Amino acid sequence: MIIKNASFITSAARPEQFIKKTKPTIAVVGKSNVGKSSFINTLANMKKLAKTSDTPGRTRLVNYFDFGDFVLADLPGYGYAKVSKEEKDKWAVTMEKFFADKSNYDYVFALADVRHDPTPDDLVMISFLHSSAIPFTVVVTKTDKVSKMQLKNRIRSVANKFAMTENDVLGISSQTKAGRDEVLIKIEKVIDLIKSEKI
Repeated sequence: MIIKNASFITSAARPEQFIKKTKPTIAVVGKSNVGKSSFINTLANMKKLAKTSDTPGRTRLVNYFDFGDFVLADLPGYGYAKVSKEEKDKWAVTMEKFFADKSNYDYVFALADVRHDPTPDDLVMISFLHSSAIPFTVVVTKTDKVSKMQLKNRIRSVANKFAMTENDVLGISSQTKAGRDEVLIKIEKVIDLIKSEKI
């Protein structure tokens, strides 16, 4: 898959603003500072499509991006300690309402930091996707931060924590672009599957 021209569509602060699918839509979830914005920019091969920040918890809305053949919906990051309970509750409600309506999405990429074991919030997210029968793939970010030998072990460890096999986990680096092609191949397969189910 070749991404020719990705663009920002809009941000949604409330469920009534969520975009209903007109093309395959992939949601991106992950804890604050896992690298969701960098992940989106890497897929687009652009530096500033999604705003990145050194401060976790900046994504408080659902941000939509048009990738031509599909749409990415970037959901609020979870698990950031330095925000109020009220703010956390708002994010949780936004995500619950998003996933409650299948017309909002087709597939999910769940991001995790390859350097660390999944957090309790990560485990809750994956458990929710499993129990809700929502199709998803785990993508570990920041793979350039570990050696090649460590990378295999870390992917195996993350997969084990999620009760998955290492073949179910993709890795990507926003710095080196390693893994970008594999993620795009996965997206292509997902799109083909979505289209075949609608025929």
